[in-house]
This record gives sequence, structure tokens and C-alpha cells, in this order.
Amino acid sequence: MAKTVMIVDDSASLRQVVGIALRSAGYDVIEGCDGKDALSKLTGQKVHLVISDVNMPNMDGITFVKNLKQIPAYKFTPVIMLTTESQEGKKQEGQSAGAKAWVVKPFQPAQMLAAVSKLVMP
Repeated sequence: MAKTVMIVDDSASLRQVVGIALRSAGYDVIEGCDGKDALSKLTGQKVHLVISDVNMPNMDGITFVKNLKQIPAYKFTPVIMLTTESQEGKKQEGQSAGAKAWVVKPFQPAQMLAAVSKLVMP
């Protein structure tokens, strides 16, 4: 059975690039265009990993991760922050919210898949 990964990013083209890489590696993908949209799509189904941008309208990635971790079904779901932000302060904020990894854009799909495979539990 395929593992499910949620991509949360306000850039449709970035969701597409990440989605293609994940689907070609055998993952099922759920997409959200911002934190609010992503939370509305989490209905208790198993999500093995979340990849989220930091800077988004309506609800930014760090607020999204804080909200995600409040939902019992997703409390232990690993999160990768995929962002242009590389400041240490933002990284600390992300880790405090519950992010497990930080990937800076631009990225190579192979780099992303390596991070995903480390965090998705078999």
C-alpha cells in the first residue's frame, strides 16, 4: 500500500514538481494551497509525512504545523519544511513547532526524496 504525503505550498508549480517526484517514487499525494486549506483536507486519514512551505497566505507554515500537532491523529506525523527561508531563527521556530527537517529552495527532487524516505515510517 502506498504511503501518503501531503504537500502544502501556495505555489501551484512547486506543488506540481514535488508531487511528480513523489508520485514517481510511489507515494500518494494530497495537496493544500495554504495551511487553512491543508487542515480542511485532513479528515483523519493516515498521512505518513507533510511537506510544508513557511511563507503562505491565510495561514503560514509554522502556524500550520502548530495546528497540525494539536490534532491527535497527526501529532506524530513528521513534517519537512520546504522554504526559501534559511535563517537560523526561522529554523528554530519550525523545530519548536514540530518540524523534523528543513529543506531550502531551490532543491533537487532527489534531495527531497532522500529526506522523505528517511522520515516516512515503513
